[in-house]
Amino acid sequence: MLRRRRPLLRAAAVGGAGYMAGKHMANSRNEQANEDAYQDQQIADVQASQAQQSAPEAPSADDNFEQLEKLGEMHEKGILTDDEFTEAKQKILKTM
Repeated sequence: MLRRRRPLLRAAAVGGAGYMAGKHMANSRNEQANEDAYQDQQIADVQASQAQQSAPEAPSADDNFEQLEKLGEMHEKGILTDDEFTEAKQKILKTM
């Protein structure tokens, strides 16, 4: 018996399988790109919140004044030497 070849059916099967494979690969690439973009956004959000939390706040003038008063009292009581008092005072005054 002769077998009849069905080239059209074979071409359709191969073409259909190729189409599905290409579509699957494109969907996989899109999903990966979306996932990468989502992760990048999460990383950016975390970095922004960490930067905001770690940014030191400048002490207010009232805080600086209170610290200077405490230093003066400690110096008068003899807890701080003249050099220690001067050094600590300069640190506080630089932050103003």
